[in-house]
Amino acid sequence: MNRDFIAIRSMEGEIKLSHKKSAYGLTVTSKELVLQKPHMNYYLRLEDIISIMPVDPYGLKPLRTVQDGSEASGLVSVSPGTRHYRIMMQAAVIHNRSGLRQVRSCDFILPITDEMLRTIGRWAGLNELPGGTSSPDAIGGTESTGGAEA
Repeated sequence: MNRDFIAIRSMEGEIKLSHKKSAYGLTVTSKELVLQKPHMNYYLRLEDIISIMPVDPYGLKPLRTVQDGSEASGLVSVSPGTRHYRIMMQAAVIHNRSGLRQVRSCDFILPITDEMLRTIGRWAGLNELPGGTSSPDAIGGTESTGGAEA
């Protein structure tokens, strides 16, 4: 684990799965996904996830931070040898050394293992589109809204 990580503030829900690498950490609870990067944490409420789609991150800049209030903001984190997914969010909370702030309509492109993807999908109530996580297809929408668009 990276010593530059900020301690995670109190999380909502029960911890379901946590993976820590030297460059990033992902923790899923029954209510939120917490992404840790050096000097910054992102709190993504599972109910604010719009969709999760596979993406080819190569050719993208390694890191682009979320800008406050921007409609087109996002974070890209590339890790060779792992499948990457775009998590589209309605809103997120950023925690850095200056404090907490809310952002809206942001995307995160992250390396996510199959186990982590299944855990996020399960607790977020997302439906898997045909193909499953063994062939990297999308998940999105909820059963209450009738599913996701392709």
